[in-house]
Amino acid sequence: MEEQNFDERNPLELKAYPFAIVGFFITDKAPQDSFREELSVEEMEEIQNLIKKYIFKEGTDIVIAPFIVPPDQVDETLRQLAEQVFRGENEE
Repeated sequence: MEEQNFDERNPLELKAYPFAIVGFFITDKAPQDSFREELSVEEMEEIQNLIKKYIFKEGTDIVIAPFIVPPDQVDETLRQLAEQVFRGENEE
């Protein structure tokens, strides 16, 4: 079977699934002061390509959008993430 580029595939055949890479950053600064503001589109694409290369199998496309979870929402966010992860396992 000939591999097709993302743009050549029938969009009706594709499905998007959310994924998460959960981590923490440790700093004495305010959260908004911890991220680089000058991150270029090219650098963002490089990060995206590294995640795609090392985590996903060939033929899988990804899109990323980094964001900060406010400290007062961390517990709820992690709980919701856990519910999604374990609900998906139970459905398979």
